Formats: sequence, structure tokens, C-alpha cells
Amino acid sequence: MSRRKTGALRAAAGAIGLALVGAVLTGCSSGGAETVHFTFNKREAISFMEQTVADYNASQSDYRVVMDTSGVDPISASFVRGNPPDIMLANYNHEVSRFVQRCVLEDLSETEPASRIRDDFQPLLDQFGTCPGRTTALPYSVMAASVIYNKTIFEENDLEVPKTWSELIEVADTLKANDINPFYGTFADAWTVNQGWFDYSVGGAIDVQAFYDQMAEQGTEVGPNSEVSFQKDFLEPIEKMQLLASEYTQPNAGSRAYDVGNVAFANGEATMYMQGPWALSQIELTNPDLEIGTFPLPMTEDPADLKVRVNMDLVTMIPEEASNKEGAFDFLDYLFTPEIIQEYNNSQLGFVPTDDGSAPDDPRVEGMIPYYDAGAVYQGPGILNPRAIPTENYAQALALGTDAESMLRTMDADWARIAFRQPAVSSEEGN
Repeated sequence: MSRRKTGALRAAAGAIGLALVGAVLTGCSSGGAETVHFTFNKREAISFMEQTVADYNASQSDYRVVMDTSGVDPISASFVRGNPPDIMLANYNHEVSRFVQRCVLEDLSETEPASRIRDDFQPLLDQFGTCPGRTTALPYSVMAASVIYNKTIFEENDLEVPKTWSELIEVADTLKANDINPFYGTFADAWTVNQGWFDYSVGGAIDVQAFYDQMAEQGTEVGPNSEVSFQKDFLEPIEKMQLLASEYTQPNAGSRAYDVGNVAFANGEATMYMQGPWALSQIELTNPDLEIGTFPLPMTEDPADLKVRVNMDLVTMIPEEASNKEGAFDFLDYLFTPEIIQEYNNSQLGFVPTDDGSAPDDPRVEGMIPYYDAGAVYQGPGILNPRAIPTENYAQALALGTDAESMLRTMDADWARIAFRQPAVSSEEGN
């Protein structure tokens, strides 16, 4: 469906004044171009997308994109009122995936961008549910996350990047013996435990996708005697997580929050940090010269089990009730122009989910590239658990020393209770 050559698309990039950001408008713009209502909710990238919208508007006269950044809740309300945006670029989670599950989005399977999406990402999208017979969400940016480490400290202590659990403990013991904190913990912020410590530990130990497929099939039967369960499958990796949290972090980990952790890590107060690439820009503000690398957290004795945590940071969707579908599809093609999607992901240290995309050209994330390229990725339980299960709070409590068996039994009970209220089914059945 692409209608322009790349050169024409990128022309007239200076016309940023043409982009209108804010409230959603209706009808045609004053110049006669048809308005395309576009919603975008990634705060860190608003300036980039403002320029992209301006470039698109300057490149043609048929459509005028107006960008709205008000977030998910107003979007949900707009679906209820029957006036959703024409095109959405949003973080993919349980809230956004409801639009997919309810089949209120256009089928994008025949578009040119859909033909370039890597096949191995569809199962990750399907973990949140599907609309049978349709491809309604196209990944735009994949965020990969793993352990961040201080290369200088590793070199000064003759350490190699660990690839097994025993090697990780050996590295941590060596650092402790040299009076260096192996990990910096920010357990005062529950979300940092959830996306990092909790997700990395579980994802490095089990097949997350297979686990949640079986959990969905079991539904209300999840418990001590079910084939899979939190208390059965998560116990070993969570106990290992608790060992790292209690023995290999700085003494005040329980009272330190994310912002403090970024500064402390930047100042060399610890060697490893379980945060995603979003922390790198904050670390750079304190110490722009810090030599940083990344590696997947090893949780077994088999290096073949190494994987990186990913999330669909942005997906593109077009509602069925969009008022300007033609304009929405045209802008969709523009967003997926190889140069534009690549430039966007480079700017955010994200990974391009298309067959023709390249990994970020940044040494800080190069340790994750071989795993991403090989499809050795997983989505963490911190984002896969239903929102009704307070996983962040549970993960925080576990990091602070709560009994793992008891907490995981509670999670099983939560899952079974939710399944009773609204029975869960496998993604293949369209939920």
C-alpha cells in the first residue's frame, strides 16, 4: 500500500510547524487535507514523533496527521463513545490488548508492513489474546532488557561475563571478596523488582510461553496438584533471586529507589544492575564516560538457556470505527518506511521487529543482539500476569525476603480465582 518513494517521504523535514499536537479534531484541516487522528503514548519519544508527523504532513497534501498524547484511558473511552482515533501506536499490554480480543480493530495482514514483521513475534502478541482470522496489531518497537554491568569493574577484577548460574555466583563472590557490591538493588520501587529481578530470574529458568499456555488451559485447576503452577515452576528461580537479593546487593537495597539507583550505579557503587535500556540515558547523565555492557541473567547450568526479556514497546493498530481509514493506512505505510522505523528504534535503543531491520548501533546493548537475532527471547511474568494479580507487590515482597512458597501459593490462588470469574483459554482459541 505504500505510495511514495523514500526520498520523497523524507523531503521537507523542516516543516515541523505543520504538526498539531494535542486535542483530537474532526473533519478536514483548513488546507483541505483530510485529518488523520493519531494517538501516541510513549512520553520519552514525543519529540521524535512530533518531527515524524511534521515530515509526513510536509511530504503530501492529501492528509494531515494530528497527534494526541493523552494516554490509554482516554483512548478506551473513545472506543466506548464510537469515535476512536484513526491510528494508534501504543505499548502492548493487557489494557491495549483488549481491543484485539474484542475484534474492534482492522485486519492489517495484507498490508506491506505486515509482510516484513518477523514471524517469531506473533506468538508473543498472541500471549495477550487474539482476534481469530485477523492480524490487528503490528509490532513497531521491541525493547530488550537484561543485566547492565560495569565493564571497567569486570576488567579490573579479571571477570568474564557469566553464562551459567555457578559462574554468576563465582563472579558475585569475587566482587564481594574485593569489597565491591555485585548488584545494586532498588527494592523501594516495586516495578523495578518486577520487570528486572523477578522477570529475569523466571525467564532465565523456564519456558515462559509454554508455562502460560498450560496455565491458561488449567484455569481454575491451578494449584499444588496441577501440572504447572507458580509454586511448582517458579520456586527454584525465585529462591535463587532471593539469594542474589539478600547476599549480593548493597546493605540499603530495601530503601533505595530507581532514581537513586541510577546515580549510584553511574558512580560505581555496584557492578551489575537489573534494569532495562531506559535506565541507560539516566546513568549517562551522571557519568557519560561509563563503560557499560549487557548480558542475560544466567539461571541454569546450560548456556543454551540464556534469553533476554522483551516487551512489545510499541504496536500499531487501526480501529474498525476509524473515521479516516484510508489516511490511517497511508500513515501506517509511512511509519514503517525502513529508514523511519530504524531511526525511531535507534533513538530509543529499541529493536526493529522487521526482517530488514538492524539492531541498535550502541555498544551498551550489543550483548543482547545475538540472543535477539536468534529469537532467544521471552516476555516476563510481570507483564503476562493479569492485572488483577498484584505481581509488582508480590515481587517486591519476595525480594525483601517474604517466604517464597507461601507467596507463590497465593499467586496460584489468585490465578484460579480470576479464572473462575472469567475462564482463561489458550491464545489459539482467541482469548
